[in-house]
Amino acid sequence: MAKEFTLGKSERLKSRKLIDELFNEGRSFVQAPFRVYYKLSETNKPGLQFGVGVSTKNFKKAVDRNRIKRQMREAYRLQKNQLSEAIGSTSRQLNLFFIYTGKELPDYQELFAKTGKILNRLIDIAIPKT
Repeated sequence: MAKEFTLGKSERLKSRKLIDELFNEGRSFVQAPFRVYYKLSETNKPGLQFGVGVSTKNFKKAVDRNRIKRQMREAYRLQKNQLSEAIGSTSRQLNLFFIYTGKELPDYQELFAKTGKILNRLIDIAIPKT
């Protein structure tokens, strides 16, 4: 079966309640130029939800913020399959939020590479070692 490279509505982290819960109760780590918040929770319907953010402090123009967010979503969309398979094999829900903390406009190749490293780290976190 072909891999599905989509980022549908059900995969986006939109709920204010879930986002607040993620920031208050979730864990985080830094993989420059990102700060990644994640929360693993036991559930009967395993899944993966994802959100992105860029600071207005570092990027005053909405055009720049939107460009970075669009590129972050694209890099995630193309690389998320391995993570979603790992989460699907467990009975867990993973909520993710990437915040871009860099000061300059990034190159897409840099975002793609860093996103891959982050997703590999999340796979190690999500799958318990035996």
